[in-house]
Amino acid sequence: MADKRNLILTICTGNICRSPMAEKLLQHALAAEGAPLDQLEVASAGVAAGYGDPASANSVAAVKKVQLDLSNHKSQPVTQDLIDRAFLILGMTQSHIDILQHYHSQLPERVHLFREFMGEDEDPEIPDPYGQNFAAYAACFDSMAEAIPSLITYLKQEYKG
Repeated sequence: MADKRNLILTICTGNICRSPMAEKLLQHALAAEGAPLDQLEVASAGVAAGYGDPASANSVAAVKKVQLDLSNHKSQPVTQDLIDRAFLILGMTQSHIDILQHYHSQLPERVHLFREFMGEDEDPEIPDPYGQNFAAYAACFDSMAEAIPSLITYLKQEYKG
Protein backbone atom coordinates (compact mmCIF):
# COMPACT_ATOMS: atom_id res chain seq x y z
CA MET A 1 0.00 0.00 0.00
CA ALA A 2 2.81 2.40 0.89
CA ASP A 3 3.90 2.61 -2.74
CA LYS A 4 0.45 3.95 -3.73
CA ARG A 5 0.48 6.95 -1.44
CA ASN A 6 -0.96 9.71 -3.61
CA LEU A 7 -3.06 11.66 -1.12
CA ILE A 8 -2.31 15.04 0.37
CA LEU A 9 -4.24 15.41 3.60
CA THR A 10 -4.85 18.89 5.00
CA ILE A 11 -5.82 18.84 8.65
CA CYS A 12 -7.20 21.29 11.17
CA THR A 13 -9.39 20.95 14.25
CA GLY A 14 -13.00 20.61 13.12
CA ASN A 15 -12.58 20.22 9.33
CA ILE A 16 -15.07 23.03 8.69
CA CYS A 17 -12.89 26.17 8.34
CA ARG A 18 -9.19 25.92 7.55
CA SER A 19 -8.52 22.46 6.14
CA PRO A 20 -11.44 22.57 3.63
CA MET A 21 -10.15 25.91 2.29
CA ALA A 22 -6.62 24.50 2.10
CA GLU A 23 -7.94 21.38 0.34
CA LYS A 24 -9.71 23.41 -2.36
CA LEU A 25 -6.76 25.74 -2.90
CA LEU A 26 -4.32 22.88 -3.25
CA GLN A 27 -6.62 20.90 -5.56
CA HIS A 28 -6.93 23.95 -7.78
CA ALA A 29 -3.16 24.56 -7.83
CA LEU A 30 -2.31 20.92 -8.56
CA ALA A 31 -4.86 20.72 -11.38
CA ALA A 32 -2.92 23.48 -13.13
CA GLU A 33 0.33 21.48 -12.91
CA GLY A 34 1.33 18.74 -15.29
CA ALA A 35 1.93 15.10 -14.41
CA PRO A 36 2.70 13.74 -11.93
CA LEU A 37 1.46 16.50 -9.63
CA ASP A 38 -2.00 16.57 -11.21
CA GLN A 39 -2.34 12.89 -10.21
CA LEU A 40 -2.28 13.72 -6.51
CA GLU A 41 -5.55 13.61 -4.61
CA VAL A 42 -6.29 16.16 -1.91
CA ALA A 43 -8.59 15.59 1.05
CA SER A 44 -9.15 17.33 4.36
CA ALA A 45 -9.96 16.08 7.83
CA GLY A 46 -10.02 17.28 11.43
CA VAL A 47 -8.33 16.02 14.56
CA ALA A 48 -11.54 16.77 16.51
CA ALA A 49 -14.07 16.57 13.67
CA GLY A 50 -17.35 14.78 13.35
CA TYR A 51 -18.79 13.33 10.17
CA GLY A 52 -20.89 15.33 7.74
CA ASP A 53 -20.75 18.91 8.97
CA PRO A 54 -20.78 21.55 6.22
CA ALA A 55 -17.97 24.06 5.82
CA SER A 56 -18.53 27.29 7.71
CA ALA A 57 -20.38 29.98 5.76
CA ASN A 58 -17.35 32.29 5.93
CA SER A 59 -15.06 29.59 4.54
CA VAL A 60 -17.49 29.01 1.66
CA ALA A 61 -17.59 32.77 1.01
CA ALA A 62 -13.80 33.14 1.19
CA VAL A 63 -13.09 30.51 -1.48
CA LYS A 64 -15.99 31.69 -3.63
CA LYS A 65 -14.06 34.92 -4.23
CA VAL A 66 -11.62 32.91 -6.34
CA GLN A 67 -14.33 30.77 -7.97
CA LEU A 68 -13.80 27.73 -5.76
CA ASP A 69 -16.77 25.87 -4.34
CA LEU A 70 -17.01 24.46 -0.82
CA SER A 71 -20.79 24.17 -0.71
CA ASN A 72 -20.74 20.35 -0.85
CA HIS A 73 -18.06 19.90 1.82
CA LYS A 74 -18.73 17.32 4.55
CA SER A 75 -16.41 17.15 7.54
CA GLN A 76 -14.60 13.98 8.54
CA PRO A 77 -12.21 12.99 11.31
CA VAL A 78 -8.63 11.96 10.63
CA THR A 79 -8.64 8.15 10.27
CA GLN A 80 -5.86 5.61 9.97
CA ASP A 81 -7.12 4.83 6.46
CA LEU A 82 -6.58 8.43 5.36
CA ILE A 83 -3.15 8.45 7.00
CA ASP A 84 -2.20 5.19 5.28
CA ARG A 85 -3.03 6.73 1.88
CA ALA A 86 -1.24 10.00 2.59
CA PHE A 87 1.94 10.99 0.79
CA LEU A 88 1.94 14.29 2.68
CA ILE A 89 0.01 15.57 5.69
CA LEU A 90 -0.26 19.33 6.12
CA GLY A 91 -1.35 20.76 9.47
CA MET A 92 -2.48 24.32 10.03
CA THR A 93 -0.72 24.62 13.42
CA GLN A 94 1.88 22.61 15.30
CA SER A 95 -0.82 21.46 17.73
CA HIS A 96 -2.53 19.54 14.91
CA ILE A 97 0.69 17.68 14.14
CA ASP A 98 1.31 17.05 17.85
CA ILE A 99 -2.16 15.50 18.21
CA LEU A 100 -1.59 13.31 15.14
CA GLN A 101 1.74 12.09 16.46
CA HIS A 102 0.18 11.36 19.84
CA TYR A 103 -2.76 9.29 18.53
CA HIS A 104 -1.37 7.69 15.38
CA SER A 105 1.79 5.62 15.17
CA GLN A 106 2.03 4.99 11.43
CA LEU A 107 2.40 8.48 9.98
CA PRO A 108 3.92 9.08 6.54
CA GLU A 109 7.44 10.49 6.55
CA ARG A 110 6.19 13.83 5.24
CA VAL A 111 4.20 15.66 7.93
CA HIS A 112 4.53 19.44 7.75
CA LEU A 113 2.81 22.73 8.40
CA PHE A 114 0.99 24.22 5.42
CA ARG A 115 3.17 27.36 5.54
CA GLU A 116 6.37 25.60 6.58
CA PHE A 117 8.16 25.94 3.23
CA MET A 118 7.85 29.71 2.93
CA GLY A 119 11.05 30.54 4.77
CA GLU A 120 12.07 31.48 8.29
CA ASP A 121 10.71 35.03 8.14
CA GLU A 122 7.14 33.81 7.68
CA ASP A 123 4.83 32.61 10.45
CA PRO A 124 4.25 28.90 9.71
CA GLU A 125 1.00 28.79 11.71
CA ILE A 126 -2.47 29.51 10.36
CA PRO A 127 -4.66 30.55 13.32
CA ASP A 128 -8.24 29.35 13.62
CA PRO A 129 -10.78 31.89 12.33
CA TYR A 130 -13.69 29.90 13.83
CA GLY A 131 -16.38 32.15 15.24
CA GLN A 132 -14.76 35.31 13.88
CA ASN A 133 -15.89 37.68 11.15
CA PHE A 134 -15.42 37.29 7.42
CA ALA A 135 -12.22 39.39 7.47
CA ALA A 136 -10.57 36.75 9.68
CA TYR A 137 -11.51 34.02 7.20
CA ALA A 138 -10.31 36.10 4.25
CA ALA A 139 -6.97 36.66 6.02
CA CYS A 140 -6.76 32.93 6.74
CA PHE A 141 -7.43 32.13 3.09
CA ASP A 142 -4.81 34.67 1.95
CA SER A 143 -2.20 33.16 4.25
CA MET A 144 -2.88 29.77 2.63
CA ALA A 145 -2.80 31.15 -0.90
CA GLU A 146 0.59 32.71 -0.11
CA ALA A 147 1.94 29.26 0.77
CA ILE A 148 0.83 27.52 -2.45
CA PRO A 149 3.92 28.35 -4.58
CA SER A 150 6.27 27.01 -1.88
CA LEU A 151 4.15 23.85 -1.54
CA ILE A 152 4.18 23.25 -5.30
CA THR A 153 7.97 23.67 -5.33
CA TYR A 154 8.29 21.17 -2.47
CA LEU A 155 6.02 18.66 -4.23
CA LYS A 156 7.96 18.94 -7.48
CA GLN A 157 11.06 17.88 -5.55
CA GLU A 158 9.39 15.13 -3.54
CA TYR A 159 6.62 13.55 -5.58
CA LYS A 160 7.65 11.45 -8.54
CA GLY A 161 4.33 9.72 -9.17
